[in-house]
Amino acid sequence: MANKFRTLDDVDVKGKRVLLRVDLNVPMESGRVTDATRLERVAPTITELADKGGKVILLAHFGRPKGRDPKESLKPVAEALSKVVNKPVAFADDCIDEPAAKAVAGLKDGDILCLENTRFHKEEEKNDPAFVAELAKLGDIWVNDAFSAAHRAHASTEGLGHKLPAYAGRTMQAELDALEKALGSPTKPVIAIIGGAKVSTKIDLLENLVNKVDALVIGGGMANTFLHAQGVAIGKSLAEKDLAPTALRIMEKAEAANCAIILPVDATVAYHFAANAPSHAYGLDAIPADGMILDVGPQSVARVHAAIDDAATLVWNGPLGAFEMQPFDRGTVAAAKHAAERTKAKKLISIAGGGDTVAALNQAHVAGDFTYVSTAGGAFLEWMEGKPLPGVEVLRVS
Repeated sequence: MANKFRTLDDVDVKGKRVLLRVDLNVPMESGRVTDATRLERVAPTITELADKGGKVILLAHFGRPKGRDPKESLKPVAEALSKVVNKPVAFADDCIDEPAAKAVAGLKDGDILCLENTRFHKEEEKNDPAFVAELAKLGDIWVNDAFSAAHRAHASTEGLGHKLPAYAGRTMQAELDALEKALGSPTKPVIAIIGGAKVSTKIDLLENLVNKVDALVIGGGMANTFLHAQGVAIGKSLAEKDLAPTALRIMEKAEAANCAIILPVDATVAYHFAANAPSHAYGLDAIPADGMILDVGPQSVARVHAAIDDAATLVWNGPLGAFEMQPFDRGTVAAAKHAAERTKAKKLISIAGGGDTVAALNQAHVAGDFTYVSTAGGAFLEWMEGKPLPGVEVLRVS
């Protein structure tokens, strides 16, 4: 990996103005940060650059403002960040023009400055060349540490990489290393667990994975669509019945690629979509006509465990059932704990990503036991779909 992308090992930042693109898009309530995970993720890069004598200038977006909006200001985030990095973080109330230029000019080596929300300017999302040039005036080098925004070709996430010497920050580097281990040049055999509600949102993902992995576990509402396509009576379960031909096509592609598709062999069924609704495990030939499949059954969990045992590398995106409601989290939690145990025993490389997946792993208290958990949503998914990410491509050694 190190020779494919330029990293901080390739540059001396002392005395340089470092434009550092980070993800500060954190949850806020009443002006306070409620989850500092993303701040903690970027802290090592910020600290390293400051300790090495760089002038650290943070670029980030927050929310989806339509023009300047005080409610979408990064000022309270900068204040929270200063506590995480244990250093003062100055703030400029614009990311270009005089406020930014003046604040940057006043920086000493090792200082940290956060510029205001780049999306206060519509030119950011348009990757407008004039706006890119204005941002570039403020720095000597550009470091991208925001993998979660790397699927967007915006001014601060991609445009600057064509104007200034470009490098991957430590968070970006860790993400790229993990993704390379997952699907780039993985230790085989590779298994993917793909869950979630809808096949329609993951068609590209499934079609890419059947050519990359040895076994593909399909769970969640998506599995119902595949079961329906095979003629299984799924009662009132959530399914995209019009996508039955798509499901069959994916299964044909998997067979041609020698990828085993692992679908549920039994299911946990309830009559109401509600937490603690009475439920029962049924074989696929006995799903009640007025019942809803809300989780995989015990035999399916055993099959998933066996598939994990056979694998050297696991890539996971999406839960196996309606994990946000007990007891329909059982399948996901059991599989997550099993994968975590294999990882701790050094028998599995486990990479997971996506919002629901991270929430499910946290619920199972095993996120820290996986080899790598990506906090990126859309970027992680697009990467798994085999699509080039603009913010990553611009960091490649040409």
